[in-house]
Amino acid sequence: MSQWKQIQQLEFKYLEQVDYLYDDNFPMGIRQVLSDWIESQDWEMAAHHESMATVLLSNLLSQLDRQCSQEQNFLQRHNLKNINKQLQIKYKAYPLLMAGVISTSLREERRIIASANIPEQGPLEKSVQNSVAFERQKNMDNRVVVIRSSVQMLDPAVKCLEDMQDDFDLRFKTIQSRDQADRNTERMEPEVARLQEILNNLDFRRKEILSKMSDVIKEIDTLIASQLNPELMEWKRRQQINCIGGPLLTGLDQLQNWFTLTAQSLFQMKRQLDKLGELILKVTYASDPISLQRPQLEEQVKYLIDHLIKSSFVVEKQPWMPTHPQKPLIIKTGVQFTTKVRLLVKLPEVDYQLKVKTIFDKYLPPGRVHRQFFILTSTTKVMDVEESSNGCLSVEFRHLQLKEKKYVNGTKVNEGPLSVTEELHSLSFEAQFNIQGINIDLETCSFPLVVISNVSQLTGGWASIMWYNMLTDEPRNPDFFASPPRASWGQLSEVLSWQFSTFTGQGLNREQLCMLGEKLMGQQASHNECQVSWSKFCKLLVESFSNKKITSLPLNLLPVVKENIPGKPFSFWMWLDFILELIKKHLLPIWNDNCIMGFVSKETERACLKDKEPGTFLLRFSESHLGGITFTWVKQSDSGEAKLISVEPYTKSRLSALPFANIIRDYKVITDGEVPENPLKFLYPGIPKDESFRRHYNSPQSKVFPYISATWIPISTLQ
Repeated sequence: MSQWKQIQQLEFKYLEQVDYLYDDNFPMGIRQVLSDWIESQDWEMAAHHESMATVLLSNLLSQLDRQCSQEQNFLQRHNLKNINKQLQIKYKAYPLLMAGVISTSLREERRIIASANIPEQGPLEKSVQNSVAFERQKNMDNRVVVIRSSVQMLDPAVKCLEDMQDDFDLRFKTIQSRDQADRNTERMEPEVARLQEILNNLDFRRKEILSKMSDVIKEIDTLIASQLNPELMEWKRRQQINCIGGPLLTGLDQLQNWFTLTAQSLFQMKRQLDKLGELILKVTYASDPISLQRPQLEEQVKYLIDHLIKSSFVVEKQPWMPTHPQKPLIIKTGVQFTTKVRLLVKLPEVDYQLKVKTIFDKYLPPGRVHRQFFILTSTTKVMDVEESSNGCLSVEFRHLQLKEKKYVNGTKVNEGPLSVTEELHSLSFEAQFNIQGINIDLETCSFPLVVISNVSQLTGGWASIMWYNMLTDEPRNPDFFASPPRASWGQLSEVLSWQFSTFTGQGLNREQLCMLGEKLMGQQASHNECQVSWSKFCKLLVESFSNKKITSLPLNLLPVVKENIPGKPFSFWMWLDFILELIKKHLLPIWNDNCIMGFVSKETERACLKDKEPGTFLLRFSESHLGGITFTWVKQSDSGEAKLISVEPYTKSRLSALPFANIIRDYKVITDGEVPENPLKFLYPGIPKDESFRRHYNSPQSKVFPYISATWIPISTLQ
């Protein structure tokens, strides 16, 4: 069954996540009409090769043209033509970006399908997806609508007050226009009494309206403080979790709806208070409640408007490099990166040119030893109305680029006490505007960033991003890694599983996570509350050659290792990250078919295979080679005893020349000059080899006259 058909059979809550994947960057209409063709292309590879991405873009547009010509429905044909034009405008100069968008969407689809089949959630996912969230959001919907209704009901009350005041004003001016002698006659007493009665009623109505306004303002204040702000904070926490591979991020459109309705209520109240200010210019008196109470209410409304709009200025897409879309918040100097900010208050009053400025490391602690950077490209752009986000104001910075300052005030900048990958930076965004006489200064900032200057630092940088966002929701804490907290194995194992689901579409099962836990911590890893230190996870403790002093060094340096993975020149995380890269680039199909047992110690391997028949083999990742995979098989010795033999691990350099499935198919062993034979017969626990791998074999190339085709055959010599 195709992936798109599997998607269409999911429950509604999962379909909502799928819906969030598609916007103007990759419309769902294309996914629907070209589903089979899209799934048959290698978008992952195209995202890293511009020539291939250019060809696929051209083919995609051709497929759309063909679909348009065959489409009988006029409206659908019109929509497809518009989509075709939009894609050409958006991606003609950036085919790599298109391939990356489609690759990410397909991968996220696989993750959603996998999560639908694995109901169990880890501690982090439970913290951002709890059972009361739906009820809480329903309550929020109701409160916002009730407040909006209460504010709208004040409009006729203010109009009634205006009419009552006009009546009083007319009667008062009529009496005033009479001669002094007529005003003192007994005939005027009923009219004066009536006038006093209207004034008393007018005073009562003014107090009543102001009381209602005060109640509504308190209700809005409570709503913002107790519900709207916490919902925004929870969305930001979900965004953090999503950045490190967690569940798909949704809910921003819903937040925008709440922010917009609340802002509309506040602006309407401001207009009502302005109207009351106009009324007292015509009629006022001693102890007039409008004169006494209106200034305070107006200040409260202005404060709430200011606070609400400032809170609504958010980073919708955290900074990320198109070259590494699965690892946001890492920026490499000299490489373009992208980010996007959005204003959640959608009002016609702010539908004009709103300039946003970016500032790097605005809040760098004074006097701190730290690398410093500046933005090479333009730092200012204008927010625009975005149709795909329900008409919100947003701006996307697509071509930002950092350069390191070698000198500051004439002094050369040296590295600080933290390693490059432990320094945390931030990107701030600022804007100013005036709305209905209120000056508002907007400011927001990204999550902490790691800036690298060499791709070899990417592994260590991503470890820092995972650790920070896993353990804290602080928007800024530049000293976090001066004394990093420990993580529970329950938290860490969940995040590690997300890394696999991000790259492969499916996370790790309980057995695989247990194997990883034992490798990292020993047998104690069976309990989720076991604590893991930052240094044990990814730091290298090494012995200095000069003074034999134990020092902590960043991941990109590989001297003699003294602890962590005993006897190995790499940390646990570096070992695992290289495996992820190997799976992504060379092993993905057979990994997703569960052909690779993977994280198996030699002791466990021996226990699995010792009683199996000769020719049984399993695939596991090497513990001694970075990014290596090996297979071990059972061979029967001359004495009849079972003997386990492992081949030298295959790494990316060897797998780039020959697919791993073909290696398993063609592998031969020469023993003492005998005829070479393939010792691999049954995939553990006993599945015939071809049954497991046949669909992954690459067919031999056809004969090219006058040559005959050649095949690479991997051979080992066994003494």
